[in-house]
Amino acid sequence: MGPVPDLHLTGRVLAGPDDVRDGLWVVGGRVSLTPPAHDRDTVTVDGWVLPGLVDAHCHVGLGRHGAVDRAETERQARADRDAGALLLRDAGSPADTRWTDARPDLPPVIRAGRHIARTRRYIRGYADEVEPEGLAAAVRREARRGDGWVKIVGDWIDRATGDLAPCWPADAVRAAIAAAHAEGARVTTHCFAGDSLRDLVEAGIDCVEHATGLTEDTIPLFAEHGVAIVPTLVNIATFPALAAGGDAKYPRWSAHMRRLHERRYHTVRAAWDAGVPVYTGTDAGGSLAHGLIAAEVAELVRAGIPPLDALSAATWGARAWLGRPGLTEGAPADLVVYPADPRADIRVLARPTRVVLRGQVVA
Repeated sequence: MGPVPDLHLTGRVLAGPDDVRDGLWVVGGRVSLTPPAHDRDTVTVDGWVLPGLVDAHCHVGLGRHGAVDRAETERQARADRDAGALLLRDAGSPADTRWTDARPDLPPVIRAGRHIARTRRYIRGYADEVEPEGLAAAVRREARRGDGWVKIVGDWIDRATGDLAPCWPADAVRAAIAAAHAEGARVTTHCFAGDSLRDLVEAGIDCVEHATGLTEDTIPLFAEHGVAIVPTLVNIATFPALAAGGDAKYPRWSAHMRRLHERRYHTVRAAWDAGVPVYTGTDAGGSLAHGLIAAEVAELVRAGIPPLDALSAATWGARAWLGRPGLTEGAPADLVVYPADPRADIRVLARPTRVVLRGQVVA
């Protein structure tokens, strides 16, 4: 990428849910709320401006069978970028993607290291598989490799019972989360069912991915402890097909997955109504395509979350939760321009007219 030109954003800038500005400038790749002092020519861009969207659950460098090569990793990151997702929280990947940090044309990635799963209780080739006595050490190791997050697999199918079941005893979870927190890392966990949720929250979990097993008993617990959820509704949409594939061998699991799918919108809306923090994530990588962030925001609205709050789950709120700036003075100019007001029609998120990353128009 060559020298970064200055930009003048002349439309309406949605710097926050209650902060609408008449334009801003990009000077030297960073946000400026005042005109530049020099007389250099600038490029004018008009439209409705949002901070770069956040995909808080994706898997960069992951394919159906494990790690992918650099060319495929780049294609994944570019698909997210071109869709307007300019901050990615990688919720587990066996690939070393640190090389993308040196690429100014690829979005920043907040890594959670590699998934940590119970032995033979997860997708082959994805995770560091350990037994309960080794969980805390594995978490400590991944905390040192990641960017302030660790990902454990909280439940998965138990082939002995033919249904979803917790992967870890409560004492192992407590020790593991304490180890991560001692390293300065937050912990998130994959959970479809509800059986492990109380143990995880009481152990100090920071976030739960998918969270389809939330009920009226556990939602207040999440709200009380401030545990966030990333529902990944575009991934939950695949549950019926997964269930159909398991009908013959694991009928209990298949029926369970269908029930979770059927009440997915009610679950998310009930959590949001109770004050549980909700953020956007697509679960891209593995079997799901990258670049689906607009569809995930639309799914939150379909679940009953007001459009402005769904936008926040992908922009202002998500960036604050992850400790990254939005459109503030001096922040990296990571922003997306749309042809119309996304607050009035959330579907416009699928039609960005400009994507600006680190001050450079990249799409």
